[in-house]
Parts: sequence; C-alpha cells; structure tokens
Amino acid sequence: MTPALLVLAVALQGPDTNAAPRRCEVVLDRAGYWVRQPVTATLNNEYGGGGVVAHCRGTGSQLAADSVAWYPLARRFDMVGNVRIRDTAFALDSRTAAYFTGEERLEAYTSVVAVNRRSGSVLRGPNLTYLRAAGGIRDTTEMRATGRPTIEYRAESDTSAEPYLIVADRVRMHGNEQVWAGGTVTIDRSDFAARGDSFALDQGAGRGHLVGRRRPTVMGRGARPYTLEGTRIDLALEARDVRRVEANGAGNARGEDWDLTADTIHLAIAQQRLQQAFAWGDSTRPTAVSSQQTIVADSIALDVPNEVLTEVRAFGRAMSTTRRDTTAAADVDWIAGDTVTARFDAETDSAGRRRSEIRQILARGSARALTHHYDEQRRDDPPAINYSRGEGISIALRRRRVDRVVVSGQSDGVHLEPRPVAPAPADTVKPAEVRP
Repeated sequence: MTPALLVLAVALQGPDTNAAPRRCEVVLDRAGYWVRQPVTATLNNEYGGGGVVAHCRGTGSQLAADSVAWYPLARRFDMVGNVRIRDTAFALDSRTAAYFTGEERLEAYTSVVAVNRRSGSVLRGPNLTYLRAAGGIRDTTEMRATGRPTIEYRAESDTSAEPYLIVADRVRMHGNEQVWAGGTVTIDRSDFAARGDSFALDQGAGRGHLVGRRRPTVMGRGARPYTLEGTRIDLALEARDVRRVEANGAGNARGEDWDLTADTIHLAIAQQRLQQAFAWGDSTRPTAVSSQQTIVADSIALDVPNEVLTEVRAFGRAMSTTRRDTTAAADVDWIAGDTVTARFDAETDSAGRRRSEIRQILARGSARALTHHYDEQRRDDPPAINYSRGEGISIALRRRRVDRVVVSGQSDGVHLEPRPVAPAPADTVKPAEVRP
C-alpha cells in the first residue's frame, strides 16, 4: 500500500530567521514498497523502502533516502541510507537522520555534510543536530555538532569570499551570525590563523574572542608573518573581515623585525595586513625589541605599514638601549625621556627581503643620552663616550653606529675622549757583557 501523502513537520527551511515557520505536507513521489503497521485504532507506523523520494507540498523542499519510517506516537520520522535533504536555504547529506516533529529537531549521523545555501558555509562531521525556528519553540535556527567537525565558514553577505576553516571538538551555530567552538579550536585562512581552547564569534556585532588554558594565539600569514599570544584574545571585525586583534593579559606579539611584550597588545589590520601595534599595561611595562633596539615605556606604539617596521613611539618614562655588540656588556648606548621615538628605513638585504634599519632616535622632555663614538679609521680603538642632557636629543645613526648627537633647549653634558695609546718604549742597547 502506498499512501497519497503523509502530514509531517519536516520542513527544513535552513537558517532563515525572517521566514514564517511552516509545517510540511510530505508528498510521496516514489517508493519501492510501503508497509503500514497499526499501533492504535487511528494511528499506523509507516515504513517505506527500495529508494524513497518525497517533497513538501507547495515548497522547494525535497527529501530522499534508501528507506524511511514514521512513528506517530513518538512524532519521529527516520531516514536511513543515503539521506538527502534539499531546501531553498539548506542542504544535508548523511547516512541516517531522524526528525522529531514535536521539537522541530533533526539529528543526522555518519558522514554528515550540511550546507547553508545562502552563505555557502559548509559543515562536515560525524553528526549534526539541527534545531529549526518554529513558533512557540525557538525564534532562530541553531546547529550543533560534536566529534570534531570541520566548518568552511562564510558570511551571508559575501558568498564568494574565502572561508575561514574552523575545526573544533564541538561547535554551535546560532542563526547566520554567531558561532561557538570548544576543545582545541583551530581557525585557518590563507592570510590568518588562530588557535585556542574556546572560540566565540558574533559577525553581526563584529566581535569574537579566543580563550583557554593553553595560550590563545593569532597568526598573520602575509609575506611578513606575525604572531600574537595572550591570556585572552579579542577580535573586532568590519565588513566581515578581521580589523583588530587584541591580547589581554601576558601579551606577546612578534614580527620579523620586532618583538613586543605587555599586559595588553592591540594590533590594527587593514587589507589583510598588519599596519599598527599598540601596547600598554601596569603589571608588566611594555617592551619593544628590534634587531638592535630595546625600548621600555609606560605605553608603546609601532607603525608597521604593510608589515614593515617604520617607527616606534614610546610614552612615559621611556628608554631605548642599543647594543653595538651582543658580547660587549659595557658597549651600550641609551637614550631616555618623557617620550622616545625610533625611526627606521626599509632596506633590501642580500636575499632580496626588506629589512628595517634604524636611522634616528629622538627623546623629548628631560632627555638624557649616553653614546659611544668610534673612529671609523681605527675601529679597534676604544670609543669616545658622550653623556648629554637637554629638553630634546636627536641621535642620527649610520650603518648601525652613532653618527651625530644634537641636543636642544637648555642642555649640558660631558664628552670623554679615549686615553691615547702609550707609545712603544725606545729600543735600548744592553751593555756588553764583562768577562773576568
């Protein structure tokens, strides 16, 4: 016996929160066989096999499976073998699926592939629970998955954009905008990667965050990669793209030419590249380290347009130290003031890569500086030592050495020339040995 139709609430509208919830009149299009088993005077369990195809009357929803079963007392509709569900906004493939009509809940198992046809997001994993929006039950569609699913996540506004690849032990999605992931979370895209124990993203509000016992980490994957770590990492998004990354607590950011440590570190990103970095905090004074400089202050700002370091600005009890030789403990130049600014030029090294070389350091407000000056013609001789104080001090460098020091405002200081090398003693003639 083949029924003309079964009235079931199995309409899978997909995550369309604006559409009015509707029930689905499932119209059987094809079945190899159909069996009814009475359970009450008016209700029958129904079983179909041999390849079942159906659709929802008056909608674009289609259902297909090797076999199906309808249990009216439990209000459960089972699909077994090569399950395919298609709707205008949602597509699902799995080995088995069960729909609980009273709760508007779909559970799919084994080789699950679920596609949001509006955004292009794709979930793959061993299982999926789909909670349909329905009046009196829930106002927004949700999807939940465990067993370390993989999600190709896109925003609905730009279906052609490169997706973020999210992998986690468990995932929950609320509508089109919100995602939660827990348990060894990885997020990857060609320009961006993130790691953490827990991840939350609200595309509508333009924010997200990473937390966990293992240090959450964000990495830029441009031509000049960078890394940011912290106790918690917050993300800010504009136009569905990451524009700000902030580490809160034990922050550390690293690039090819610099290393930044502070309680809080804020990275500004544009055109999928790092452009600026800011650091501040109380428990740990911000410290910026480049290939030669170490700068410590109450707060620090780095300009890194297109990921190339051009300027470091330090505010509040700022001090910059420069070591000419990592093995010479005494050979250290330093400059300090209320503010310190270090400026860099981008140069191309022998391998063809752009490197940042320091060219000028400036201090303003109660400025002090200690510098070493070498004779270019006699590099092995000890240096002259200069100590200066003033309202402002500018140090120009050439080939990583101090070239000149300019002191402005009321100033004083001392300049010490190296002690001349003692002349070699004159040759003396020994008296002839007297023999007895």
